[in-house]
Amino acid sequence: MDDVSRTPAARPALPVLPVLQADCANCFALCCVALPFAKSNDFAVNKPAGTPCKNLREDFRCGIHTRLRDSGFQGCTVFDCFGAGQQVSQVTFGGRDWRTDPGTARRMFDVFPVMRQLHELLFYVAEALTLPDAAPVHAQLRDALAETEEWTRADAESLADLDVGALRQKINTLLLKTSELVRAKVPGRKKNHRGADLMGARLSGADLRGANLRGAYLIAADLSRADLRTADLIGADLRDTNLRDADLRNAVFLTQPQLNAAQGNPTTRIPPTLTHPTHWT
Repeated sequence: MDDVSRTPAARPALPVLPVLQADCANCFALCCVALPFAKSNDFAVNKPAGTPCKNLREDFRCGIHTRLRDSGFQGCTVFDCFGAGQQVSQVTFGGRDWRTDPGTARRMFDVFPVMRQLHELLFYVAEALTLPDAAPVHAQLRDALAETEEWTRADAESLADLDVGALRQKINTLLLKTSELVRAKVPGRKKNHRGADLMGARLSGADLRGANLRGAYLIAADLSRADLRTADLIGADLRDTNLRDADLRNAVFLTQPQLNAAQGNPTTRIPPTLTHPTHWT
């Protein structure tokens, strides 16, 4: 038999992904205009969608960027578009901005939230593909990655018509399977707190290895010194969660915005792909 015939088919190369971190210098301040916010602990004022924040300067920069927390805009320091802002600004609209080309404004503001969801999905799928225990679903994840990446290059009209909810549902099935495969390797019985109301819960020092915390409300919970290795944290609300001295190494689907919303310290252990927020002391 010819040796060539025994050579396995080459695995399709993964697509080159757009940058999945915000690059504000190449964005037309879309998060400061397109999105609404309500007066609360996170924002000092109300602002409707499509209206520029009062702190936005003519050069698309924030006038109080270095004083956001002290000025009552903590929510701005937590938000991350996963790179959707510059993708919409520079790719979808080819560098045309909503100030000098106001005809683009409404469509640009409509497309931005869709693109953010696509970039968030890319972030999760890309992470899942780095997890060896998820190998049984890697082929499906690669297909999902390619499909989602292709959507990020679509024109504004196509993006506006995209049923992003259906895409999220399809990919979420794969992410759930990924989570199950990864957490199954953790010995012992794993805690299931999916979607649980754990606001203010006292969980200091808790063993939460391999726990299911998907969508859990952990606002102001005390997770100091907790062991969260290999815990699934996708969609968990970590606003003001105490993560001081906690161990989040290998936590599954943990994002930078979640860390930005929490409270921690330099000895909080986090995945190497993420960074300690500047307000952690």
